[in-house]
Amino acid sequence: MSALPEKILLATDGSEDAALAARIAADLSTRTGAQLHVMHAWHTVPSTRFESFIQAQLEQEAREVLSEQVGRIKGDGGDVAEAYLRQGPTVDRILDLAEEIDADLIVVGSRGFGPIKRLALGSVSEGVVHHATCPVLVTRGRERAWPPARIVVGDDGSDYAEEAGQLAAGIGKAFGAEVVLVRAHPPFRAKVSSQGRAYQLEAFEDALLRDERDLKRRARKLEDVLWSRPLATVVEGDAATTIVKVAERDGGPTLVVVGSRGLGPINRLRLGSVSTKVVRATAGPVLVCPGPRSPG
Repeated sequence: MSALPEKILLATDGSEDAALAARIAADLSTRTGAQLHVMHAWHTVPSTRFESFIQAQLEQEAREVLSEQVGRIKGDGGDVAEAYLRQGPTVDRILDLAEEIDADLIVVGSRGFGPIKRLALGSVSEGVVHHATCPVLVTRGRERAWPPARIVVGDDGSDYAEEAGQLAAGIGKAFGAEVVLVRAHPPFRAKVSSQGRAYQLEAFEDALLRDERDLKRRARKLEDVLWSRPLATVVEGDAATTIVKVAERDGGPTLVVVGSRGLGPINRLRLGSVSTKVVRATAGPVLVCPGPRSPG
């Protein structure tokens, strides 16, 4: 994975939440030199007597939403490589276009894209995060949520977590943000009688020390990208809770970066556990980097 994206796809619905996503996408594009592509997907309606009229009206409204968003970005000094209007299921259209243009990053708001007020995370945003083959930045928070002063990277020791760290370091360098690598270590729990407790405690402390050494090694490797060594911290506890707590530690604008498959102490937990919990619980923007796909 490149340290920085070369093509960014912003999916917008014209909502207030999407406006923040547009500002963040444009800022990322400007600071990293990446091309910014903007899209809006609109839905058809069930067949009715007035189907053609309603369809034409919906398409016109969709064009206006896309045009207004592109105009705002350009008005703020940003540059849009190309704008796309697509018809059909929003998640499918976003994923299709991301593959079509070979996007390195998708930016979406955490809410919106629904006809009824602002739909909670679990619809479009979560659908894109679940199925995208490139990193997805889910934006949330108010104006002061961006640009990030800190970037907190959840690291579980996997190869793709290391790649996520490279991307986080690239963004950190572009924004002058502090980067923090955090790894959750399962807390100590004795499983046998008190006679074996000392042995188990020793094994636990050895494993904890290995985690700390490995995380510091990864931090050193990111110096070439960041030009400074990231902080590295290993915390006993649940992975999602640990990441969120570290992200909220100083109260400043923070970008959280996690892998979509992993961050669990056993095997590599699939999306739906840690990554989803972090996306739902974090107050600010979250960047989710996909892990290797299972065959078939």
